[in-house]
Amino acid sequence: MLAHRSLLLVFIMLSASAVLPETKSAPAPGGLLVVANQKEHTLLVVDPENRRELSKISVGVNGHEVIVSKDGHFAYVPIYGNSGVGRPGTDGSTIDVIDLQARKLVATIDLGKPLRPHCAEFGPDGLLYVTAELANAVDVIDPATRKVLVEIPTGEPQSHMLVISPDGYRGYTANVSAGSVSVLDLAKRTLITTIPVAKSVQRISISPDGKRIFTHDQDAPRIAVIDTATNKIAAWIELPSAAYASASTPDGRWLLAVGMTANRVHVVDLQAMKVVRSLDIPERSSEVLIRPGGDIAYVSGTGAGKIAVLDLRSWKMQPPIDLTPGVDGLAWLPASH
Repeated sequence: MLAHRSLLLVFIMLSASAVLPETKSAPAPGGLLVVANQKEHTLLVVDPENRRELSKISVGVNGHEVIVSKDGHFAYVPIYGNSGVGRPGTDGSTIDVIDLQARKLVATIDLGKPLRPHCAEFGPDGLLYVTAELANAVDVIDPATRKVLVEIPTGEPQSHMLVISPDGYRGYTANVSAGSVSVLDLAKRTLITTIPVAKSVQRISISPDGKRIFTHDQDAPRIAVIDTATNKIAAWIELPSAAYASASTPDGRWLLAVGMTANRVHVVDLQAMKVVRSLDIPERSSEVLIRPGGDIAYVSGTGAGKIAVLDLRSWKMQPPIDLTPGVDGLAWLPASH
């Protein structure tokens, strides 16, 4: 009997070990990365723990940014066109909708005219807000009907990126060539004011409490800090090199500022308002995403085709996720979806 039980135990252990390799390909415990690749005209679903691409879905020319719906069912990719901001090229007029469960393109939202839609964000109201550069506006879209409800004017050209306040009442756009930030009343769907910042700016981020806006001077290595209570510049953060994009940690303590030309990420202590460390990142890095929980930051290297992985507990770079050149916009799909 004892020998029989021993043989049975060995069989069970061998059977368990035989299935272990399959568990390595399971979705990451925290979730999946959703990545827009603007050179390949694709949307990628990536397992960040195993550092591998799970799916590649073709989208229009070119999708730079991506947002995932709150229920994790759909990803939305604004189709910008085949050029950079302010440069000659095609003018996109659509938003591609990808079913993340079926992993396929299921719809295209027609915006009705050439707009160069670029950055999409969901508001707490469940509506989709998308920058519409050629209209100097933000389009408001009902994701249920996939129809444009209204355009909110930004009052400035090249409204490229957008953030929304935690309460959903305000929207803020970075207006590249105008070097300004527009403040929008999302409830009244009107422009409140524009804030002059610099000759030109790139991208924009918001503190978790909604009290501060950050945008990046493209002619000097500094970040403008805007007080949302007064809609005025409250301070400047000096940097070792120019920043292109940034993101705050969920606790509001740190700001990660990504430089596209210097290939560095600067870590800003938001209490001291100064850079405390800088780390190497892939070539032409364009976006930073801090995953829920605040333990890991991902930085997309458009030129290198890599996603840098920064452990925010140890402040050490982890092995990158190797993809293909063109990786740009990042979004997070929680594991529960």
